Amino acid sequence: MTTLEACEVNRLRKNSLGVGAITFMVISAAAPLTAVAGGTPLGMLMGNGAGFAGTYLIVTLLLLLFAVGYVAMSRHIGNAGAFYAYAARGLGGLAGGAVALIAILSYNAMQIGVMGLLGAATSGLFAGWGINLPWWVWSFIAIAIVAVLGYRQVDLSAKILTVLVLAEYIVVLILDLTILKTGGDSGLSAAPFSWSQITSGAPAIAILFCFAAFIGFEATTIYAEEARDPKVTIPRATYFSVILIGLFYMVTAWLMAVGAGVDKLLPSLQALQDPTTFLFGLSDRYSGTLLTHAMSILFVSSLFAGVLAFHNAVARYIYVAGREKLLPQSIGVTHSAHQSPHVASVIQTVLAAVVVGLFAVLGLDPVLALFSWLTNVATLGVIVMMAVASLAVVMYFRANPSSQENGLKTTILPALTFIAFVIIIYLIVINFGSLSGAGGFLGVFLPALVLIAAVVGLLLAGALRSRDPAAFERLGQPLSD
Repeated sequence: MTTLEACEVNRLRKNSLGVGAITFMVISAAAPLTAVAGGTPLGMLMGNGAGFAGTYLIVTLLLLLFAVGYVAMSRHIGNAGAFYAYAARGLGGLAGGAVALIAILSYNAMQIGVMGLLGAATSGLFAGWGINLPWWVWSFIAIAIVAVLGYRQVDLSAKILTVLVLAEYIVVLILDLTILKTGGDSGLSAAPFSWSQITSGAPAIAILFCFAAFIGFEATTIYAEEARDPKVTIPRATYFSVILIGLFYMVTAWLMAVGAGVDKLLPSLQALQDPTTFLFGLSDRYSGTLLTHAMSILFVSSLFAGVLAFHNAVARYIYVAGREKLLPQSIGVTHSAHQSPHVASVIQTVLAAVVVGLFAVLGLDPVLALFSWLTNVATLGVIVMMAVASLAVVMYFRANPSSQENGLKTTILPALTFIAFVIIIYLIVINFGSLSGAGGFLGVFLPALVLIAAVVGLLLAGALRSRDPAAFERLGQPLSD
Protein backbone atom coordinates (compact mmCIF):
# COMPACT_ATOMS: atom_id res chain seq x y z
CA MET A 1 0.00 0.00 0.00
CA THR A 2 1.39 3.43 -0.93
CA THR A 3 1.60 6.32 1.53
CA LEU A 4 -1.26 8.10 -0.25
CA GLU A 5 -3.48 5.00 -0.12
CA ALA A 6 -2.69 4.51 3.56
CA CYS A 7 -3.70 8.10 4.27
CA GLU A 8 -7.00 7.62 2.44
CA VAL A 9 -7.75 4.39 4.31
CA ASN A 10 -6.87 5.96 7.66
CA ARG A 11 -8.77 9.21 7.25
CA LEU A 12 -11.42 10.28 9.71
CA ARG A 13 -14.99 10.63 8.43
CA LYS A 14 -14.91 13.75 6.23
CA ASN A 15 -17.72 16.34 5.94
CA SER A 16 -19.64 14.84 8.86
CA LEU A 17 -19.77 17.83 11.26
CA GLY A 18 -21.15 21.33 10.81
CA VAL A 19 -20.78 24.44 12.98
CA GLY A 20 -23.63 23.42 15.30
CA ALA A 21 -22.39 19.86 15.81
CA ILE A 22 -18.81 20.94 16.61
CA THR A 23 -20.05 23.72 18.90
CA PHE A 24 -22.16 21.28 20.90
CA MET A 25 -19.28 18.77 21.02
CA VAL A 26 -16.98 21.30 22.66
CA ILE A 27 -19.65 22.86 24.89
CA SER A 28 -20.37 19.32 26.10
CA ALA A 29 -16.71 18.95 27.08
CA ALA A 30 -17.01 22.19 29.06
CA ALA A 31 -20.03 20.52 30.78
CA PRO A 32 -21.99 23.74 31.50
CA LEU A 33 -24.28 22.39 34.22
CA THR A 34 -21.33 20.68 35.92
CA ALA A 35 -19.39 23.95 35.92
CA VAL A 36 -22.35 25.95 37.22
CA ALA A 37 -23.38 23.47 39.93
CA GLY A 38 -19.89 22.29 40.90
CA GLY A 39 -17.11 24.67 39.89
CA THR A 40 -18.88 28.01 40.37
CA PRO A 41 -19.89 27.58 44.06
CA LEU A 42 -16.41 26.23 44.90
CA GLY A 43 -14.77 29.09 42.98
CA MET A 44 -16.92 31.58 44.88
CA LEU A 45 -16.13 29.96 48.23
CA MET A 46 -12.38 29.51 47.73
CA GLY A 47 -11.91 32.51 45.45
CA ASN A 48 -13.59 35.90 45.41
CA GLY A 49 -17.24 35.37 46.32
CA ALA A 50 -19.71 37.44 44.30
CA GLY A 51 -16.81 38.77 42.19
CA PHE A 52 -16.64 35.38 40.50
CA ALA A 53 -19.10 36.61 37.86
CA GLY A 54 -16.74 39.44 36.97
CA THR A 55 -13.86 36.96 36.84
CA TYR A 56 -15.79 34.92 34.28
CA LEU A 57 -16.06 38.07 32.15
CA ILE A 58 -12.27 38.65 32.32
CA VAL A 59 -11.47 35.03 31.43
CA THR A 60 -13.98 35.07 28.56
CA LEU A 61 -12.32 38.17 27.09
CA LEU A 62 -8.87 36.60 27.43
CA LEU A 63 -10.01 33.43 25.68
CA LEU A 64 -11.57 35.47 22.87
CA LEU A 65 -8.19 37.18 22.40
CA PHE A 66 -6.53 33.74 22.34
CA ALA A 67 -9.10 32.54 19.81
CA VAL A 68 -8.11 35.26 17.32
CA GLY A 69 -4.65 33.78 16.68
CA TYR A 70 -5.91 30.24 17.21
CA VAL A 71 -8.49 30.42 14.42
CA ALA A 72 -6.15 32.38 12.14
CA MET A 73 -3.77 29.42 12.25
CA SER A 74 -6.64 26.92 11.90
CA ARG A 75 -7.12 28.18 8.34
CA HIS A 76 -3.61 26.93 7.55
CA ILE A 77 -3.31 23.85 9.81
CA GLY A 78 -6.20 21.39 9.33
CA ASN A 79 -5.06 18.47 11.45
CA ALA A 80 -6.96 16.47 14.11
CA GLY A 81 -3.91 16.84 16.36
CA ALA A 82 -4.84 20.51 17.02
CA PHE A 83 -2.43 21.83 19.70
CA TYR A 84 0.14 19.21 18.71
CA ALA A 85 -0.12 20.22 15.05
CA TYR A 86 0.20 23.92 15.91
CA ALA A 87 3.32 23.26 17.98
CA ALA A 88 4.86 21.02 15.30
CA ARG A 89 4.29 23.49 12.45
CA GLY A 90 5.11 26.63 14.44
CA LEU A 91 7.90 25.49 16.77
CA GLY A 92 9.21 22.30 15.18
CA GLY A 93 8.73 18.56 15.50
CA LEU A 94 10.34 18.24 18.93
CA ALA A 95 7.88 20.73 20.42
CA GLY A 96 5.10 18.94 18.56
CA GLY A 97 6.05 15.63 20.16
CA ALA A 98 6.09 17.22 23.63
CA VAL A 99 2.65 18.76 23.14
CA ALA A 100 1.21 15.52 21.73
CA LEU A 101 2.00 13.67 24.95
CA ILE A 102 0.80 16.57 27.12
CA ALA A 103 -2.49 16.46 25.20
CA ILE A 104 -2.86 12.70 25.62
CA LEU A 105 -2.15 13.04 29.36
CA SER A 106 -4.42 16.06 29.85
CA TYR A 107 -7.52 14.84 28.05
CA ASN A 108 -7.17 11.36 29.55
CA ALA A 109 -6.83 12.92 33.02
CA MET A 110 -9.90 15.10 32.47
CA GLN A 111 -12.03 12.27 31.08
CA ILE A 112 -11.04 9.76 33.76
CA GLY A 113 -11.25 12.33 36.54
CA VAL A 114 -14.80 13.29 35.58
CA MET A 115 -15.64 9.56 35.63
CA GLY A 116 -15.11 9.73 39.40
CA LEU A 117 -17.58 12.59 39.88
CA LEU A 118 -20.00 10.92 37.45
CA GLY A 119 -19.91 7.68 39.45
CA ALA A 120 -20.45 9.51 42.75
CA ALA A 121 -23.28 11.69 41.41
CA THR A 122 -25.05 8.77 39.74
CA SER A 123 -24.71 6.66 42.89
CA GLY A 124 -26.29 9.45 44.92
CA LEU A 125 -29.09 9.98 42.41
CA PHE A 126 -30.09 6.31 42.26
CA ALA A 127 -29.72 5.89 46.03
CA GLY A 128 -32.57 8.38 46.33
CA TRP A 129 -34.64 5.97 44.25
CA GLY A 130 -33.75 2.98 46.40
CA ILE A 131 -30.96 1.59 44.18
CA ASN A 132 -27.74 1.45 46.19
CA LEU A 133 -24.60 0.62 44.22
CA PRO A 134 -20.96 1.71 44.73
CA TRP A 135 -19.77 4.70 42.72
CA TRP A 136 -17.38 2.61 40.64
CA VAL A 137 -20.20 0.44 39.27
CA TRP A 138 -21.77 3.50 37.66
CA SER A 139 -18.36 4.67 36.41
CA PHE A 140 -17.79 1.31 34.70
CA ILE A 141 -21.27 1.42 33.14
CA ALA A 142 -20.45 4.89 31.77
CA ILE A 143 -17.09 3.66 30.46
CA ALA A 144 -18.87 0.85 28.60
CA ILE A 145 -21.45 3.19 27.00
CA VAL A 146 -18.78 5.72 26.02
CA ALA A 147 -16.70 2.88 24.56
CA VAL A 148 -19.51 1.94 22.18
CA LEU A 149 -20.20 5.53 21.12
CA GLY A 150 -16.52 6.39 20.75
CA TYR A 151 -15.96 3.34 18.55
CA ARG A 152 -18.71 4.38 16.15
CA GLN A 153 -18.89 7.37 13.79
CA VAL A 154 -18.55 10.79 15.37
CA ASP A 155 -21.87 12.25 14.20
CA LEU A 156 -23.75 9.79 16.46
CA SER A 157 -21.93 11.22 19.50
CA ALA A 158 -22.64 14.75 18.27
CA LYS A 159 -26.41 14.08 18.05
CA ILE A 160 -26.54 12.66 21.58
CA LEU A 161 -24.47 15.51 23.00
CA THR A 162 -26.66 18.12 21.31
CA VAL A 163 -29.78 16.84 23.09
CA LEU A 164 -28.07 16.60 26.49
CA VAL A 165 -26.49 20.06 26.30
CA LEU A 166 -29.72 21.75 25.21
CA ALA A 167 -31.49 20.19 28.20
CA GLU A 168 -28.73 21.46 30.53
CA TYR A 169 -29.04 25.00 29.21
CA ILE A 170 -32.83 24.98 29.46
CA VAL A 171 -33.03 24.04 33.16
CA VAL A 172 -30.39 26.56 34.22
CA LEU A 173 -31.90 29.31 32.08
CA ILE A 174 -35.29 28.66 33.71
CA LEU A 175 -33.68 29.24 37.12
CA ASP A 176 -31.85 32.31 35.79
CA LEU A 177 -35.09 33.82 34.51
CA THR A 178 -36.98 33.20 37.76
CA ILE A 179 -34.23 34.89 39.81
CA LEU A 180 -34.14 37.75 37.30
CA LYS A 181 -37.92 38.14 37.44
CA THR A 182 -38.09 38.19 41.24
CA GLY A 183 -35.06 40.44 41.61
CA GLY A 184 -33.19 37.96 43.74
CA ASP A 185 -32.68 38.27 47.49
CA SER A 186 -32.46 42.05 47.71
CA GLY A 187 -32.74 43.42 44.22
CA LEU A 188 -30.58 43.17 41.12
CA SER A 189 -27.06 44.51 41.61
CA ALA A 190 -24.02 45.10 39.40
CA ALA A 191 -21.72 44.70 42.43
CA PRO A 192 -20.35 41.30 41.26
CA PHE A 193 -18.71 43.13 38.34
CA SER A 194 -17.09 45.82 40.48
CA TRP A 195 -13.29 45.80 40.76
CA SER A 196 -13.48 45.66 44.56
CA GLN A 197 -15.51 42.43 44.38
CA ILE A 198 -13.36 40.88 41.64
CA THR A 199 -10.16 41.52 43.60
CA SER A 200 -11.58 40.43 46.98
CA GLY A 201 -10.61 37.17 48.67
CA ALA A 202 -8.32 35.04 46.53
CA PRO A 203 -8.80 36.26 42.92
CA ALA A 204 -5.95 34.05 41.62
CA ILE A 205 -7.81 30.91 42.72
CA ALA A 206 -11.02 32.30 41.19
CA ILE A 207 -9.23 32.74 37.83
CA LEU A 208 -8.07 29.13 37.92
CA PHE A 209 -11.57 27.84 38.63
CA CYS A 210 -12.91 29.93 35.74
CA PHE A 211 -10.32 28.50 33.36
CA ALA A 212 -11.14 24.96 34.50
CA ALA A 213 -14.79 25.62 33.62
CA PHE A 214 -13.83 26.46 30.03
CA ILE A 215 -11.65 23.40 29.40
CA GLY A 216 -12.93 21.75 26.25
CA PHE A 217 -13.75 24.84 24.18
CA GLU A 218 -10.34 24.63 22.47
CA ALA A 219 -11.24 21.24 20.99
CA THR A 220 -12.92 22.77 17.91
CA THR A 221 -9.76 22.27 15.85
CA ILE A 222 -9.57 18.58 16.80
CA TYR A 223 -12.52 18.04 14.44
CA ALA A 224 -10.94 19.93 11.51
CA GLU A 225 -10.57 16.77 9.40
CA GLU A 226 -14.24 15.83 9.97
CA ALA A 227 -15.74 19.30 9.50
CA ARG A 228 -17.68 20.56 6.51
CA ASP A 229 -15.70 23.47 5.00
CA PRO A 230 -13.27 23.59 7.97
CA LYS A 231 -11.80 27.01 7.07
CA VAL A 232 -15.23 28.48 7.83
CA THR A 233 -16.69 25.94 10.25
CA ILE A 234 -13.80 25.79 12.75
CA PRO A 235 -13.42 29.58 13.31
CA ARG A 236 -17.18 30.03 13.71
CA ALA A 237 -17.48 27.07 16.10
CA THR A 238 -14.56 28.39 18.17
CA TYR A 239 -15.99 31.88 18.58
CA PHE A 240 -19.53 30.58 19.16
CA SER A 241 -18.23 28.20 21.83
CA VAL A 242 -16.30 30.85 23.78
CA ILE A 243 -19.13 33.39 23.61
CA LEU A 244 -21.92 30.92 24.47
CA ILE A 245 -20.01 29.33 27.34
CA GLY A 246 -18.71 32.65 28.66
CA LEU A 247 -22.04 34.47 28.61
CA PHE A 248 -23.84 31.51 30.15
CA TYR A 249 -21.34 31.20 33.00
CA MET A 250 -21.09 34.94 33.63
CA VAL A 251 -24.85 35.62 33.71
CA THR A 252 -25.60 32.52 35.78
CA ALA A 253 -22.84 33.30 38.32
CA TRP A 254 -24.17 36.86 38.60
CA LEU A 255 -27.74 35.64 39.20
CA MET A 256 -26.54 33.01 41.69
CA ALA A 257 -24.90 35.81 43.69
CA VAL A 258 -27.97 38.02 43.36
CA GLY A 259 -30.26 35.11 44.26
CA ALA A 260 -28.43 34.46 47.52
CA GLY A 261 -27.74 38.15 48.13
CA VAL A 262 -24.32 39.63 47.37
CA ASP A 263 -23.58 40.19 51.07
CA LYS A 264 -25.07 36.84 52.13
CA LEU A 265 -23.38 34.71 49.45
CA LEU A 266 -20.20 33.68 51.29
CA PRO A 267 -21.94 32.99 54.63
CA SER A 268 -24.50 30.86 52.74
CA LEU A 269 -21.77 28.84 51.03
CA GLN A 270 -19.75 28.46 54.24
CA ALA A 271 -22.82 27.08 56.02
CA LEU A 272 -23.22 24.24 53.51
CA GLN A 273 -21.63 20.87 54.20
CA ASP A 274 -21.36 20.39 50.42
CA PRO A 275 -21.08 23.67 48.44
CA THR A 276 -22.07 21.87 45.22
CA THR A 277 -25.65 21.71 46.57
CA PHE A 278 -25.86 25.52 46.44
CA LEU A 279 -27.41 25.72 42.96
CA PHE A 280 -30.02 23.12 43.86
CA GLY A 281 -30.93 25.11 46.98
CA LEU A 282 -31.45 28.21 44.83
CA SER A 283 -33.63 26.13 42.50
CA ASP A 284 -35.82 24.98 45.42
CA ARG A 285 -36.13 28.57 46.61
CA TYR A 286 -36.93 30.25 43.31
CA SER A 287 -38.27 27.62 40.89
CA GLY A 288 -39.60 24.72 42.98
CA THR A 289 -38.64 21.13 43.59
CA LEU A 290 -39.72 19.88 40.14
CA LEU A 291 -36.96 21.87 38.43
CA THR A 292 -34.49 20.78 41.12
CA HIS A 293 -35.25 17.11 40.42
CA ALA A 294 -34.79 17.68 36.69
CA MET A 295 -31.54 19.51 37.40
CA SER A 296 -30.28 16.61 39.53
CA ILE A 297 -30.85 14.17 36.68
CA LEU A 298 -29.31 16.53 34.11
CA PHE A 299 -26.29 17.05 36.35
CA VAL A 300 -25.52 13.37 35.82
CA SER A 301 -26.19 13.61 32.07
CA SER A 302 -23.94 16.70 31.95
CA LEU A 303 -21.10 14.68 33.41
CA PHE A 304 -21.78 11.89 30.92
CA ALA A 305 -21.76 14.40 28.03
CA GLY A 306 -18.42 15.69 29.30
CA VAL A 307 -16.76 12.26 29.48
CA LEU A 308 -18.04 11.37 25.99
CA ALA A 309 -16.71 14.62 24.51
CA PHE A 310 -13.32 14.20 26.19
CA HIS A 311 -13.16 10.57 25.07
CA ASN A 312 -13.60 11.71 21.46
CA ALA A 313 -10.90 14.36 21.91
CA VAL A 314 -8.25 12.11 23.44
CA ALA A 315 -8.97 9.32 20.94
CA ARG A 316 -8.14 11.72 18.12
CA TYR A 317 -4.89 12.82 19.74
CA ILE A 318 -3.82 9.19 20.23
CA TYR A 319 -4.87 8.37 16.67
CA VAL A 320 -2.87 11.24 15.16
CA ALA A 321 0.20 10.36 17.24
CA GLY A 322 0.00 6.85 15.78
CA ARG A 323 -0.74 7.98 12.24
CA GLU A 324 2.27 10.29 12.29
CA LYS A 325 4.55 7.61 13.84
CA LEU A 326 5.16 9.18 17.25
CA LEU A 327 3.33 6.14 18.63
CA PRO A 328 3.07 2.74 16.89
CA GLN A 329 1.41 3.07 13.49
CA SER A 330 -1.08 0.32 14.37
CA ILE A 331 -2.78 2.89 16.61
CA GLY A 332 -3.15 5.45 13.82
CA VAL A 333 -5.87 3.67 11.86
CA THR A 334 -9.58 4.27 11.39
CA HIS A 335 -12.50 1.84 11.26
CA SER A 336 -13.36 0.61 7.76
CA ALA A 337 -17.08 1.39 8.18
CA HIS A 338 -17.34 4.15 10.81
CA GLN A 339 -14.10 5.95 9.89
CA SER A 340 -13.62 6.50 13.62
CA PRO A 341 -10.27 6.23 15.45
CA HIS A 342 -11.42 2.91 16.88
CA VAL A 343 -8.06 1.56 18.06
CA ALA A 344 -7.28 4.82 19.89
CA SER A 345 -10.81 4.75 21.33
CA VAL A 346 -10.26 1.26 22.73
CA ILE A 347 -6.92 2.33 24.25
CA GLN A 348 -8.59 5.24 26.03
CA THR A 349 -11.36 2.94 27.29
CA VAL A 350 -8.82 0.49 28.72
CA LEU A 351 -6.90 3.32 30.42
CA ALA A 352 -10.09 4.66 31.99
CA ALA A 353 -11.08 1.21 33.25
CA VAL A 354 -7.64 0.56 34.75
CA VAL A 355 -7.42 3.91 36.57
CA VAL A 356 -11.01 3.80 37.87
CA GLY A 357 -10.42 0.21 38.99
CA LEU A 358 -7.21 1.21 40.79
CA PHE A 359 -8.93 4.03 42.71
CA ALA A 360 -11.81 1.68 43.60
CA VAL A 361 -9.47 -1.06 44.88
CA LEU A 362 -7.47 1.44 46.96
CA GLY A 363 -10.68 2.86 48.41
CA LEU A 364 -9.86 6.44 47.37
CA ASP A 365 -12.61 9.03 47.24
CA PRO A 366 -14.07 9.42 43.72
CA VAL A 367 -14.53 13.19 44.11
CA LEU A 368 -11.83 14.42 46.50
CA ALA A 369 -9.15 12.18 44.96
CA LEU A 370 -9.99 10.86 41.47
CA PHE A 371 -11.91 13.91 40.25
CA SER A 372 -9.98 16.66 42.03
CA TRP A 373 -6.46 15.37 41.41
CA LEU A 374 -6.84 14.42 37.77
CA THR A 375 -8.94 17.36 36.56
CA ASN A 376 -6.46 19.84 38.04
CA VAL A 377 -3.62 18.06 36.23
CA ALA A 378 -5.71 18.31 33.06
CA THR A 379 -6.38 22.03 33.56
CA LEU A 380 -2.68 22.71 33.98
CA GLY A 381 -1.84 20.64 30.88
CA VAL A 382 -4.40 22.38 28.68
CA ILE A 383 -3.27 25.85 29.73
CA VAL A 384 0.35 24.86 29.03
CA MET A 385 -0.77 23.79 25.54
CA MET A 386 -2.62 27.08 25.07
CA ALA A 387 0.56 28.97 25.96
CA VAL A 388 2.57 26.88 23.50
CA ALA A 389 -0.10 27.35 20.83
CA SER A 390 0.01 31.14 21.28
CA LEU A 391 3.78 31.12 20.81
CA ALA A 392 3.47 28.72 17.86
CA VAL A 393 1.07 31.12 16.11
CA VAL A 394 3.62 33.93 16.34
CA MET A 395 6.47 31.78 15.07
CA TYR A 396 4.43 30.15 12.28
CA PHE A 397 3.35 33.45 10.75
CA ARG A 398 6.85 34.90 11.10
CA ALA A 399 8.07 31.97 9.02
CA ASN A 400 5.15 32.33 6.57
CA PRO A 401 4.72 36.10 6.05
CA SER A 402 2.78 35.65 2.79
CA SER A 403 -0.24 34.13 4.58
CA GLN A 404 -2.30 37.36 4.18
CA GLU A 405 -3.17 37.47 7.90
CA ASN A 406 -2.69 40.80 9.69
CA GLY A 407 -0.13 41.36 12.45
CA LEU A 408 -2.72 42.01 15.18
CA LYS A 409 -4.08 38.47 14.74
CA THR A 410 -0.76 36.73 14.19
CA THR A 411 1.68 38.53 16.50
CA ILE A 412 0.36 41.09 18.97
CA LEU A 413 -2.65 39.23 20.44
CA PRO A 414 -0.97 35.78 20.50
CA ALA A 415 2.09 37.30 22.24
CA LEU A 416 -0.11 38.96 24.87
CA THR A 417 -2.07 35.77 25.52
CA PHE A 418 1.19 33.81 25.77
CA ILE A 419 2.35 36.12 28.58
CA ALA A 420 -1.03 35.84 30.31
CA PHE A 421 -1.00 32.03 30.14
CA VAL A 422 2.54 31.86 31.54
CA ILE A 423 1.36 33.88 34.56
CA ILE A 424 -1.66 31.60 34.97
CA ILE A 425 0.54 28.48 34.77
CA TYR A 426 2.67 29.91 37.58
CA LEU A 427 -0.46 30.55 39.68
CA ILE A 428 -1.67 26.98 39.15
CA VAL A 429 1.65 25.43 40.10
CA ILE A 430 2.08 27.42 43.32
CA ASN A 431 -1.58 26.90 44.29
CA PHE A 432 -1.88 23.29 43.13
CA GLY A 433 -2.16 21.82 46.63
CA SER A 434 -4.95 24.24 47.59
CA LEU A 435 -6.82 23.66 44.34
CA SER A 436 -6.60 19.87 44.25
CA GLY A 437 -6.40 18.93 47.91
CA ALA A 438 -3.22 16.97 47.13
CA GLY A 439 -0.54 17.66 49.72
CA GLY A 440 3.02 16.52 50.31
CA PHE A 441 4.59 14.41 47.58
CA LEU A 442 1.40 14.34 45.49
CA GLY A 443 1.22 18.12 45.49
CA VAL A 444 4.56 18.14 43.63
CA PHE A 445 4.23 14.91 41.63
CA LEU A 446 0.83 15.58 40.07
CA PRO A 447 1.70 18.90 38.35
CA ALA A 448 5.10 17.40 37.45
CA LEU A 449 3.22 14.82 35.32
CA VAL A 450 2.79 17.53 32.68
CA LEU A 451 6.55 18.05 32.53
CA ILE A 452 7.16 14.29 32.47
CA ALA A 453 4.71 13.92 29.55
CA ALA A 454 6.50 16.71 27.69
CA VAL A 455 9.89 15.01 28.15
CA VAL A 456 8.50 11.66 26.96
CA GLY A 457 7.01 13.35 23.89
CA LEU A 458 10.30 15.11 23.20
CA LEU A 459 12.15 11.79 23.34
CA LEU A 460 9.61 10.10 21.05
CA ALA A 461 9.93 12.92 18.51
CA GLY A 462 13.72 12.73 18.73
CA ALA A 463 13.61 8.98 18.11
CA LEU A 464 11.34 9.53 15.08
CA ARG A 465 13.78 12.11 13.68
CA SER A 466 16.56 9.53 13.92
CA ARG A 467 14.72 6.62 12.30
CA ASP A 468 12.50 8.46 9.79
CA PRO A 469 13.57 12.08 9.09
CA ALA A 470 10.90 12.51 6.40
CA ALA A 471 8.09 11.53 8.78
CA PHE A 472 9.53 13.88 11.41
CA GLU A 473 9.41 16.79 8.94
CA ARG A 474 5.77 15.99 8.14
CA LEU A 475 4.60 16.14 11.79
CA GLY A 476 1.44 18.21 12.11
CA GLN A 477 0.89 18.68 8.37
CA PRO A 478 -2.67 18.58 7.03
CA LEU A 479 -3.33 15.27 5.26
CA SER A 480 -3.90 17.07 1.97
CA ASP A 481 -0.31 18.33 1.98
